[in-house]
Amino acid sequence: MKKTRVCVLGSNSFSGSDFIDLLLEDKKYEVLGISRSPEKSKIFLRYKRHRAPTFTFHQGDLNQDSKKIARLLQEFKPDYIVNFSAQSEVGPSWQTPWDWFETNTVALARLIDYLKGAKYLKKYVHISSPEIYGSCQGVVKETAPLNPSTPYAVSKAAADYFLSAYWKNFRFPVCWVRATNVYGAHQQLFKIIPRSVIRIKSGEKILLDGGGQAVKSYIHIRDVSRGELAIMEKGKLGEVYHLSPDQGYRVRDIVKKICQKMAVDFNKVTQVAPERLGQDKAYVIDSTKARRQLRWRPLVDLDAGIDEVIDWANANWEEIQQEPLEYIHRR
Repeated sequence: MKKTRVCVLGSNSFSGSDFIDLLLEDKKYEVLGISRSPEKSKIFLRYKRHRAPTFTFHQGDLNQDSKKIARLLQEFKPDYIVNFSAQSEVGPSWQTPWDWFETNTVALARLIDYLKGAKYLKKYVHISSPEIYGSCQGVVKETAPLNPSTPYAVSKAAADYFLSAYWKNFRFPVCWVRATNVYGAHQQLFKIIPRSVIRIKSGEKILLDGGGQAVKSYIHIRDVSRGELAIMEKGKLGEVYHLSPDQGYRVRDIVKKICQKMAVDFNKVTQVAPERLGQDKAYVIDSTKARRQLRWRPLVDLDAGIDEVIDWANANWEEIQQEPLEYIHRR
């Protein structure tokens, strides 16, 4: 039986690598992964647990290697492309905002203009972000106006507008995904949940921007990957889909939960830091559409998900200690 071909751009990313892992659990997919850096260690790439002849990795940068990537796509002829590739950190985007626009907007425009003539492509799934709405409170549906407040968010909003223009004028087969704050084992170490676990284990203070008052909607990475797969296979072209949990939590309350699980005093291991520039107060978006149309819903309980991260850190502690804990910007 002919396998369904899927190209995952940004395959080294936390979300991209988990999506690949989900695909490789089903023998019906043949997967091409493309990322600008070499494959990471297995502690960051869950899909490496598979010895899968149906997965191939190629290194390629959308900014620098557009011709190489176009050639790989032409040879592979994917039925679906799911694009996780992006400069994704919010705070550092103030420092060299042009880097975010070069990757998230300009390189994306070059890719999509090439793909608009690709007859083999059934659907292109674009990983967008709820950051483009600005502060999200109440019932924020997929039709909410865009109000980005950081260079990162503006670059992602510009990409979404560009894709919308190609959908309207060329019927480019696009769907958008806007998922809230993903977490789980194998995540980048500078993210708040793994970082909190690591700092507790290391005896260091956890810095809480703005005291951790911002509300985030934490959702387990596997729930998001399942939603992305449903959107890839069953989502309607030209549609935006939200993936979110039932409620949001203050960052400080998530850290408190981690402290309780690791039997340390929250007040002794945390320190208030200045609020991040452009920090939106809340990200609570509505995912009714995906739940009704695609029969999707989150399945991983927050407590179970945090336990998984703690267990992962404990099991890989020796290697984790050799890795940088802070974000390192790469153009």
